[in-house]
Amino acid sequence: MMGRLEARQTSLFYDFCLEDHLPQDHLLRRVAAVLDLSAVRKQLAPYYSSIGRPSLDPELMIRMLLIGYLYGVRSERRLVEEVHLNLAYRWFCGLGLTGEVPERSSFSKTRHGRFRDSDAFRLVFESVVRTCLRAGLVGGDTFATDASVIEADARIARRVDGKELPEDWSDPARVTRPVREYLDELDKAAGLTSLPGEQPQPAKSLSLTDPTAALTSKGKSKITFAYGTNYLIDTQAAIIVDVEASPARWTAEVAATRVMIERAKERFDLRPKKLAADTAYGSGGNLAWLVAREIEPHIPVLDRTSQTNGVFTRNDFIFDRDNNTYICPGGKSLPLACERRDNGILIYRASSLDCAGCSLKKKCTTAAYRSLSVNAHEEARQHVASLAGTEAFKKSARERRKAEMLFAHLKRNLNFRRLRLRGFTGARDEFTLAATAQNLRKLVKLIGFSPPESLGACTEQV
Repeated sequence: MMGRLEARQTSLFYDFCLEDHLPQDHLLRRVAAVLDLSAVRKQLAPYYSSIGRPSLDPELMIRMLLIGYLYGVRSERRLVEEVHLNLAYRWFCGLGLTGEVPERSSFSKTRHGRFRDSDAFRLVFESVVRTCLRAGLVGGDTFATDASVIEADARIARRVDGKELPEDWSDPARVTRPVREYLDELDKAAGLTSLPGEQPQPAKSLSLTDPTAALTSKGKSKITFAYGTNYLIDTQAAIIVDVEASPARWTAEVAATRVMIERAKERFDLRPKKLAADTAYGSGGNLAWLVAREIEPHIPVLDRTSQTNGVFTRNDFIFDRDNNTYICPGGKSLPLACERRDNGILIYRASSLDCAGCSLKKKCTTAAYRSLSVNAHEEARQHVASLAGTEAFKKSARERRKAEMLFAHLKRNLNFRRLRLRGFTGARDEFTLAATAQNLRKLVKLIGFSPPESLGACTEQV
């Protein structure tokens, strides 16, 4: 017998409990058990007035944003609609059945004001990392670092070529917020920090919409403006220990790694013994920086010494450390001639008189004399190269792929392929929230959960 839908409402009042309708193993229930935003409230308190009408609850807005990154809801307009309709989202935000959902414009106003002034998103991220530390998910012995390209919200057609800034940027009051940030921190936009030999080159193309973003084809089938999201992970459980935004340039990515390592030491007292990374991080300056901090670089060394078109390579020359000179296969000396401070290269040069009468000249050079270009941090490079065959190095090479897996999850599962916000601060906010969401997912998966206390009254009359 075919059933028939009864009347939609049989009584004027009925009892409804959100707690009863949320499964015990629901992701948001598990996240709520480990998420503590009390420190965020304390940090934000000085940014709110003690008089006047109460503002929107900052914890509510942070919880809503986390929902967006946990479930890949990229549009804030859609996020507001989803929170309004989804019972689990309402439970997680403590809104109950009748709580009013903030308007979309509220996120923009708060983000550009109190949240950025107080660095609230960074505080939430570090709170989750500390929870992972207490849970024993961070070993602190081996870290891995990598970067992934995320397309900026900037069209390739809206750009200028050359080193000169547009004339209409001369009036800061008339430019957009991303452009104003770029003008205020022009030096920082080129890179976070750099060592000699790694000075970033001036941008050949500048986006008129988001000038901090770098023009790149890295990881893309087309040229686009993009940022790099940089992860520093602990390889024990692939917990993201730190995250940093940078323009999509390898020099900026290397510099971001140094910032993350120093910050992990300052905030969490984490001092890794080993760091795993790919060849992009194998420059002499970066390896020397790590070695100086007693961090063993498990990084393939950038080496082009064999690219000499069939003539003697640098490995055929013997270095005399006492006299700071190289000895060629013919027994002649190549003393230090000059140092290029712009790229950290030392030039060792033989005498033209020695080369003129040498019987091995045809196998050595076609020039009047032979010269060698040597990295200023050659000792560190040789030390790291000697580690390449060890079992520890091979293990780190396998484990650093965990960072690549996090980026794959970020783009495929969380739908994070393009930025919504513009400017360096916008990229930083988005990357920090995304990393927080990934850590929360990993945390509740590995440690389980205990049911949190109810977020508000259980029974409501409708």
